[in-house]
Amino acid sequence: MTAGNDSVLELLPLVFAAPNEALTRAEGVLAADPPPLHASVAHQVIGIWQRDFGDTRLALAHLRRARDLASRADSPEREADVLATLGVALVHSGRTREGLAAFERGVARGTGHTRARVLFRRAYVWWVLGRHKEALEDVRRAIPVLRQADDVIWTARALTLRATVHLALGSVERADADFTAAERLWDTTGQEHDKADAVESRGLAAFRSGDVPAALRLLDEAEERYAKLGTPTFMLTIRRCEVLMAAGLAPEALAEADAATAALDGIGGQSTRRAELLLVAARAARLAGEPRTSLARAALAVRLFAGQRRTWYETHARLVLIEARAATGRGSGRLVADAAAVAERLAAFGAPAAPEASLLAGRIALGLGWTADAERHLAVAARSRHGGPPLARMTGWAAQALRARAAGSARGVLEACRRGLDVLDDHRMTLGASELRARATAQGAELAALAQEASLVSGGPRRLLVWSERWRATVLTAPPTRPPADPALLSGMTAFREIAARAEEARTDGGRPVPALEREQRRLEREIRSRTLHMRGGAPGDGDRFDVGRLLRRLGDGVRLVELAVLDGRVHVLLCGQGRVRRFEAGLLAEAEREAEHVQAGLRRLAHPGAEARLPLVEAAGARLQELLLGPAAAHLGSGPVVVVPPGRLHRVPWALLPALRERVLSVSPSASSWLRARDTAPPPGGRQVLVRGPGLASGGAEVTELAERYGVRAGGAGGVPGVRDGGSGVPGAAGAVPGAPGPAGAVPGAPGAGVHPARAAASYARGGSLTTVLEGDAARVPRVLRELDGAASAHIAAHGTFRADSPLFSSLRMADGPLIVHDFERLDRSPYRIILSCCDTARFASVGADELLGLVTALLPLGTAGVVACSAPVNDEAVVPLMLALHKGLDAGLSLAEALRDARAALPDDAVHRATGWAFSAFGAA
Repeated sequence: MTAGNDSVLELLPLVFAAPNEALTRAEGVLAADPPPLHASVAHQVIGIWQRDFGDTRLALAHLRRARDLASRADSPEREADVLATLGVALVHSGRTREGLAAFERGVARGTGHTRARVLFRRAYVWWVLGRHKEALEDVRRAIPVLRQADDVIWTARALTLRATVHLALGSVERADADFTAAERLWDTTGQEHDKADAVESRGLAAFRSGDVPAALRLLDEAEERYAKLGTPTFMLTIRRCEVLMAAGLAPEALAEADAATAALDGIGGQSTRRAELLLVAARAARLAGEPRTSLARAALAVRLFAGQRRTWYETHARLVLIEARAATGRGSGRLVADAAAVAERLAAFGAPAAPEASLLAGRIALGLGWTADAERHLAVAARSRHGGPPLARMTGWAAQALRARAAGSARGVLEACRRGLDVLDDHRMTLGASELRARATAQGAELAALAQEASLVSGGPRRLLVWSERWRATVLTAPPTRPPADPALLSGMTAFREIAARAEEARTDGGRPVPALEREQRRLEREIRSRTLHMRGGAPGDGDRFDVGRLLRRLGDGVRLVELAVLDGRVHVLLCGQGRVRRFEAGLLAEAEREAEHVQAGLRRLAHPGAEARLPLVEAAGARLQELLLGPAAAHLGSGPVVVVPPGRLHRVPWALLPALRERVLSVSPSASSWLRARDTAPPPGGRQVLVRGPGLASGGAEVTELAERYGVRAGGAGGVPGVRDGGSGVPGAAGAVPGAPGPAGAVPGAPGAGVHPARAAASYARGGSLTTVLEGDAARVPRVLRELDGAASAHIAAHGTFRADSPLFSSLRMADGPLIVHDFERLDRSPYRIILSCCDTARFASVGADELLGLVTALLPLGTAGVVACSAPVNDEAVVPLMLALHKGLDAGLSLAEALRDARAALPDDAVHRATGWAFSAFGAA
């Protein structure tokens, strides 16, 4: 390759427009035995590529060679430019003193336009080092010269850098102005890498202004742009992890940071990026409840930052280190002093994290009984409550609440908690995805606990109930934002369904998973979830406030509502009814959780014939659970219906097993507010009902066959082996054939709709002014099922249920074309007024945030469903059939779901299998 100076110099902007092409062309220049000036440019291009995308050791070797060749070419401007590039590489490799010395020589050697470029890169290094004042000074000197030279690319870079420094100092408006100006300039260039960086920077700005969905969307867009260029994304990972933590997704942030650290180590990448990844991993581990992991990551980050002379970052890492030590129970005077010193340094830097450090110092001091010291630190932290992004204001209100508690002012505690939770309410409502809304509540857990504690001391049972409701199941207070009519999202969900069905078929046929299918399924899950997290919520608003008087009026004299609040690890029973609220103390939450797990294990055993000897053990465990969860309140329940409102960590308790509740009309609700909304929800006109039978059920979903015949719809029956409804195991159950008509001649066993005549796969029948639709076989496909469910009065779905603890909104019901997931239900305009889910795992939830539940049932309740019957344990397939038939008999007689379920349990045979089956099902809501 031969070229003049201009064509060779074009390689330098090309390395940020098309990095891999620039690398190839630079290697071609060197292969042609070029003169020193050209060789210097080529080595510099290779050094930049290695510095940013590869091995920093190779980068330093090429850049030193480029510097020496520039000196041989007797070109001071060329040498100054290379020295600036070398200085950046040295700082990124942890050699800060050498890097700054290279910049001093570069500034001295360069003049005019070249010196401005050197100053810009030194400003970047000052930002890396956390020395923001120096960064702003250098970029201030560089921008006018770059503009005067009409250097569009470098002016845009300088504006982007200045905006990033402003963000680090909390000046969001200044940053927005610079980002906007830079983006206008980038639009006139072909610098694709820089354009991707601009999108990433706008994502950071959106995050700093509190717009989490926009931040996630922009960072994902930047990642797509980088992927097309084939460039690593370590800085983007750091920023994405920050957003994930703010969204309550700390475990994901920890996993991403650790994976990026391993990848960086694998290529010998920048030491500075490694330290930053360790810092973000330490913060994520602390928020994820892993203080020892946080301690290890933070300690290593402190050492690396100290060696790199990056005091700003080292101080932030020390803050996380102190937080981790405090979380492991190491409160001490030394820790208070360390936190106070960190707070002072952060305040001197102008860092937005300074109030967090003051709050930490005050909290540790309070734990030691040092009230005067605590007041001093908390007063500093409390100043942030009046301005800044939502989470900074919440830090200030938390500090104010702790100050009031130390001063003995219950009213002050409650006022601070109310104001802080109002801030978080407004923040949550900007989030469209129900998952983000639920997880974001973790930020308010401390405020909610402080308010409950103050209410318990001074406010009586009514006030405690109000505060228990204030932060319980808040995600259900408003429907999630409807997923957008995004073609990419819709096609992704269709592809996911197809891949998941193929993977399930492979597991069923061969007994082994297919790695390629499972990898593709996970990729599609990430894509779907990512797009749903981009959704913005509606405008903030107060919404409906919980009214104790209204609740008591709706309960009347006959119904009791039992809300369980947990304070300092102990269960407090708030018994509502007969116009008053009474409080009783019960047992320890940890003991109740252990007992509930024992009960679940017992129910799993009783689902199989031959385990009758365990029945007395399960019943005895139910009695112990009652003592732990209800205590003396069990004797004051009266004789009427009972509504139980448990905390999230007790969602797996089979409440019908408790002796005091066993013979009652019993329903469960995530909150008293949720029960009131369900009670006031009117059924849709027309009484339309839908019966759905998914594929592969051990019994063939026999109750659907019988119900279809009861309602006059002759849909073909499906034969099968009775067994345990455990999401697909098909374990043989009690002896005896499953009721149901034999399949028509010619049906292919195991095929979709086996035993179902094609003409009868979907059938409808009008009776008494209502319409019954039966979907089975090939008609039980997700798009058709969703169309029929939308706006129905009732729905009965017999399908394999799968609960995903790792990703609750991918919990599913198996249809003919694959899984029907929670994200699908969220597309309904109105979910059915009543839903019966007759298979296991449909009433399982993930407890997230402060006291939120994610799962199938809780996804339905805000969408118009007033009542659900679902199951939280594996149950015997054959025993479910008579339970479901009896349940529908009660509903046909005009009973509610809770009344019909109580009568259906009583109608079952009095053996261990049937009794366990009845206990495993619960009625949720108030329909």
